[in-house]
Order: sequence, then C-alpha cells, then structure tokens
Amino acid sequence: METTLLLGSPRAGSRTSGIALRLMEELALALGTEGVETAGPDIVDLADIGAALPQRASRSVPLGPEIERALGLVRRPGLLVVVSPTFKGTYTGLLKLFLDMLPMDGLADCVAVGAMTAGWAKHRGAGDQYLRPLLTELGATAPVPCLSILEDEFEDVPEVVATWSRRWAPTLGAVVRHQRHCFSAPRVPPLTGARAS
Repeated sequence: METTLLLGSPRAGSRTSGIALRLMEELALALGTEGVETAGPDIVDLADIGAALPQRASRSVPLGPEIERALGLVRRPGLLVVVSPTFKGTYTGLLKLFLDMLPMDGLADCVAVGAMTAGWAKHRGAGDQYLRPLLTELGATAPVPCLSILEDEFEDVPEVVATWSRRWAPTLGAVVRHQRHCFSAPRVPPLTGARAS
C-alpha cells in the first residue's frame, strides 16, 4: 500500500519530524500483523518547500512543480500520515496553507492518521479537536484518534508510539483493507447514448 508522510513543522530536523519517522516504523510493523503491507513512505516535508508556497491559496496563483508533486503525493490513494507540532493551540499555519491548496474532497482516496506534539497538557486534544476534523473536511477517512505526545513524554517516544500503534492497528487495518478493495473494484462504465428521464 502506498504511504505518504506529511510533515507540518516549519523547522527542518525538528523533534516532531523525528517522532513522525518513528510513528511510520511502528505503524508499518503493527499493520503488518494485520495483514497490511505498507511501502516505505514518501515524505512531504513542508520545512523544505514552505518558501515555494504562495501566501494564500488561489486558483489564479500558479503552483511550481515542487508543490504540484507534493500535492499529488498527499492526494494519492493509500495511507496518509499527517504530523504537526502544536502552535497556539492548533496545527501550524504552514500545514493549513498547504492543505488549503487541495480541492474539496481532495483527500477522498486517503485513509488518514493524524499526530501532534504539544508542550502543555491542555493541548493534548488538539489533534482530535482540530487536525482530524480538517482531514475529514477534505474527504479523508480518519478512523482512529490522533496520536498526541507531550514534550515531557519525548524520552518515552518509542514506547508511547508503539503502544498507540498496536492499540489502533486492528481498526486502521480493517479500514485500509476495505478502502483498498473499493479502489481495486472494477468500475462500471457509464451508459452511452442514454437519455435522462
């Protein structure tokens, strides 16, 4: 199954990015036990392409090949993992700017998993409060709660991520298998020459 990791941190090499890579490893292992094989992720790192993003989403603003490629990777059928640090209680503005470039239902072919890091316990629910609804608004299927990791848990990241992945792999695996079946099912060709009644 094709897998894409979208990193929403504006800072290259951040701790959030390192946690995201660990999450991809643990998800691959956990989903493997559910009979779902994942390809190594294609990574869209907004820290690398942020300068190429237009200041606002607009159909009249041409997008460069780098941004077009990134949008294509994020939209393709498969597993999409979106990871962001918490900034002022929600996901980063850079992530929002990028996702605003997608059309309505632009993630309709994706099974999405969200994860956020945060500095304060009061922001632990930011992923489910803000990120997960954003992904579903764009048409993604987001069947499991977001992973949330606080800064004081960073030393325990391997255990926290592995526990979360094992906890939700059965649900995620079942949804992925269903989605994959839907995408691979033969499509019924449209009727030709039929008149609307």
